Amino acid sequence: MTLSILHHCTVHNLISAWKSYKKTMKGNFNHQLSESEIQSVMLLDLRRQYDAIKDEIADALKRVCDSGAFVLGPEVKLLEQNISAYTQVDYSIACASGSDAILLALMAAQVGPGDEVIVPSFTFFATASAVTRLGARPVFADIDPVSFNIDPADIRRKITNRTRAIIPVHLFGQMVDMIAINEIAQSGNIIVIEDAAQAIGAELKGRRSGCWGDMGAFSFYPTKNLGGAGDGGLVTTRDERLAKYLNLYHVHGMEPRYYHSVIGINSRLDSFQAAIINVKLRYLEGWTNMRIQNARRYNEMFIDAGLDNKIILPKTLEDRRHVWNQYTIRVRDGLRDKMKMRLSERKIGSEVYYPLGLHEQECFRYLGYAPESLVETYNASREVLSLPIFPELTENEQRLVVGAIREFVESLEARRVLPAAAAPTREAA
Repeated sequence: MTLSILHHCTVHNLISAWKSYKKTMKGNFNHQLSESEIQSVMLLDLRRQYDAIKDEIADALKRVCDSGAFVLGPEVKLLEQNISAYTQVDYSIACASGSDAILLALMAAQVGPGDEVIVPSFTFFATASAVTRLGARPVFADIDPVSFNIDPADIRRKITNRTRAIIPVHLFGQMVDMIAINEIAQSGNIIVIEDAAQAIGAELKGRRSGCWGDMGAFSFYPTKNLGGAGDGGLVTTRDERLAKYLNLYHVHGMEPRYYHSVIGINSRLDSFQAAIINVKLRYLEGWTNMRIQNARRYNEMFIDAGLDNKIILPKTLEDRRHVWNQYTIRVRDGLRDKMKMRLSERKIGSEVYYPLGLHEQECFRYLGYAPESLVETYNASREVLSLPIFPELTENEQRLVVGAIREFVESLEARRVLPAAAAPTREAA
């Protein structure tokens, strides 16, 4: 584990905590069950994670109650210090949600009416909605079909003299080509805000998400790799000036108390969430490695089952550390929804992230994009299916998932419905 994750913990404490977690986890849920005994596989089972660390969480919450500092207290300050160390930045500003993190970053960048902000269409709604809330115009760019991340070449095509910012999203846990994007941004004096909501701990050439752009936006929603017990977010930056703006804007623009030089918002992280996240941060590297192991095992199982030419498996690009917030396959020929239904019948969780590109959403139709104007986004939204990948997922549970997909494929082949899948060949630059 990274030694700088927690300033107040010794190496011995971190190792002891991880050994205790693994010991507790081994006795939980499906770990002692054979493949035939497993009745269901959840897309995400947060109970297993909580059960292994619930005593630590209870102690942390008690400390908050004993302190009486429930909002922007010592636990929040500690979290900001810990995330700064973990993401290799100088400043972190905690806020109420990942959506607010993007909004605050745009506010700090002085984005407003008349500005354009380039965002991927294949992402969660919050990336683009924050742009519109400030009166700016989202400009949707297409994705690389291999990584699902925004395509730098299409960004370059979308640049105008009104482009104020670019928001690359590190989708599903793999980093965008930040080297190419920073080069584009520097040539036009454009702000870069990383949306790292799904990618804490992801790396490109050894540098972590959140430290490449002018700012990075993170989410602590429970489904994220580092999740709290509700909403929470944080913005990272290496720029002292931007840090001052962020600190000002997230508390109503108030400094000193009851004096307001700007109009900000109320976006404060409460101490309960910070305390929980501080506990869970000690385990993040171990959980990330378990996700990586699960992804590798899926790939091996799908290949051994002869399915790698029937479905398209996700790939880790060169010089990346993929942290696998999602393990997302592609199912072609209009069969994705039928596969999802078959998995549901077997009580296996799966989800479509995302069924529409943002450029197809009703609220963005005023921008004038035709559905297939972003062809890679359009195709991905009809083909992607995310499978269970959470850290505590067992090998036998993965076998059940792969077995159910194999049965589905074999049933289609018996009816001569499914041809071989041709994998995308273009990778991110």
